[in-house]
Amino acid sequence: MKTRKWRTRLALVGFFGIATVLYLGALRTAQPVVLHPWFAIHPGEHTPLIFAHQGGEEIRPSNTLLAFQHAVDLGADVLDTDMHSTKDGVLVLIHDETVDRTTDGTGAIRDLTLAELQSLDAAYSFSPDEGATFPYRSQGIGVPTLEELFLTFPDQRFGIEIKQTPPDVVIPFCALIRLYAMQAKVLVSSFSQANMDAFRAACPEVATSATATEVRNFFILGTLRLTAAFSPRYHSLQVPEQFGRIRLLTPHFIVAAHSRGLAVQPWTINEPNDLQRVLALGVDGINTDYPDRLLALLTATTQ
Repeated sequence: MKTRKWRTRLALVGFFGIATVLYLGALRTAQPVVLHPWFAIHPGEHTPLIFAHQGGEEIRPSNTLLAFQHAVDLGADVLDTDMHSTKDGVLVLIHDETVDRTTDGTGAIRDLTLAELQSLDAAYSFSPDEGATFPYRSQGIGVPTLEELFLTFPDQRFGIEIKQTPPDVVIPFCALIRLYAMQAKVLVSSFSQANMDAFRAACPEVATSATATEVRNFFILGTLRLTAAFSPRYHSLQVPEQFGRIRLLTPHFIVAAHSRGLAVQPWTINEPNDLQRVLALGVDGINTDYPDRLLALLTATTQ
């Protein structure tokens, strides 16, 4: 029995000894992420940056050029959107895998051609008053392509989430970014680690956010106070305030992120009290369905 206890103790000592050596080695070589041009401060922008989630989903039909133009007119700093591919390989901006929720059509985006998709009314389901009125129906508002977004807003900053997995959209996405010289204007995110790994390999010059797995790993490192030994592969942490019972967005989390050169950009913060609470934490951007509300709060604090 004594021999077994000693073996266990020796094994634990050996484990912690190896772990300590590995940590000290990582600590010596770890580097914060290099500042990407996407995060450069531009004249007239807000602190924190205002991300118009899907163009401001609660005030205009989501992911439409109408919504994006309204967000720009309001003064939003970043147009946030979601990307899929049509059956004929065109990159389009829509949140869901299907058109059922937001349009007057049905079916998966990957099963529809661009022509079929653009025959639908992308504003059909939008109602600002819980179904009492549908003010943008039948006005020719369609699902936009990513190329249209770049052409319409060449000077804007974007946050683009890769929603679709198969078929692969990474290569045409990267090609379009390069074609329109958007390398410093696009911040890419995805819940899918496979999508993100493929995009980083194909388009290393473009800024990316952490995936869900990477956020989880960073949170664990932060909880264990080990982030000083971490070299990020990404440039920002886009997180909800809370995941289940775990509060992700804490002062410690933000300090840890900033120490590694990472921006913290929470989503989707909508209510005025929530916006005020998150603003007080010192985040770098806020993704909201109501960019007008966030703009009003930021304007009030500077007056």
